[in-house]
Amino acid sequence: MSNTASVGAGALVGAPAEESARGVRSSRTPRVVLTVFLVLGALAILFPFVWMLMTSLKPEAEVITYPPHLFPRHFTMQAYKDVWSQIQFGRLFLNSIIFAGGVTVVSLTLDSLAAYALARLQFPGRELIFWLIIATLMVPFQVLLVPVFLQVFDLHLLNTYAGLIIPRATNGFGIFLLRQFFLSIPRDFDEAARLDGAGEFYIFRKITLPLSLPALATLGIFHFTFNWNDFLWPLIITTNDDMRTLPAGLAVFSGQHETQYNLMMAGAVLTLLPLLIAFLFLQRYFIRGIALTGLK
Repeated sequence: MSNTASVGAGALVGAPAEESARGVRSSRTPRVVLTVFLVLGALAILFPFVWMLMTSLKPEAEVITYPPHLFPRHFTMQAYKDVWSQIQFGRLFLNSIIFAGGVTVVSLTLDSLAAYALARLQFPGRELIFWLIIATLMVPFQVLLVPVFLQVFDLHLLNTYAGLIIPRATNGFGIFLLRQFFLSIPRDFDEAARLDGAGEFYIFRKITLPLSLPALATLGIFHFTFNWNDFLWPLIITTNDDMRTLPAGLAVFSGQHETQYNLMMAGAVLTLLPLLIAFLFLQRYFIRGIALTGLK
C-alpha cells in the first residue's frame, strides 16, 4: 500500500514538471521562428547594399560578366578615383551638402517656431490652423510641382541655391512632430520663467529648445535624409550641371554616357556615407525622439 502511494505521489510530482518543460519548449518555438524571420529580413535588406559595395570594388570587365558573382575576383579602388573626375563628384557632393543642410537648418527653425506657437500659445483659430497644416500632408508634392516651378521661374531662382531651398523651407510633418513633443513638456517650466519676467521667445530659446533636442535631432535626420536623396525636385529646378545634386547628377551622367556600373556604384557608396555617419552620431537622439513623440 505504501509503495503504491509513493508511486502515485511521484507521478503527481513528475506531471507538473513535464508540463512546465513542455510549456517552455512551446514558448521558445515562436521566439526562434521570429528570430529566424528577422535575420532573413535583415539579410534581404542588406543584400542590395552589399552588392553595391562589392560592385564598386570590381574592375569594369568583372561587372558585366555572366553569370554574375557577388565578390570581386580582383579588388580595385579605381572606380573611387575615377568618380571624382568623370562625374565632377566633388561639385555634386558640395551642392547636396548645401541643399540638404540648408533645408534642414531653415526647416528646423521655422518648424520649431510654428510648433511652439501651436503647442504653447493661446490664440483664436489655433486648432483650425493646425488641422489645415495636417491637411497639407495629404497633398502629394507632384501635384504642386508645376505651380511651384512656375513661381520659382518667375522669381528668376532657377539654378540657384535659393530656388532649391526656399520651396522646402518648412512642411507639415515637421510642425506636427515638434508640436507633439512640445505638448509633452510640462508647462511648469513656462510658468516659472514667466514669473521671473521671461518673454515667450526667451522661453522658446532657453527652455523649450534645450529640452527638445531628441525631437530636433529626429526631425533633422528626416529632413537631411529626404532632401539628400531627393531626385525629382533638384532635377526639375536645375538645368546647369554645376548646380545639380548627387542623385540628379548621377542619373544625368548615366543617361548621357555609356553606363559604367562600377563607377555608378562607387558614387552611390560615397553618397550613402554622410547619411550613415549622421545616423551613427545621432542614433540615440533619433530613437529617443521617436519614442517621446509617439510615432510608431
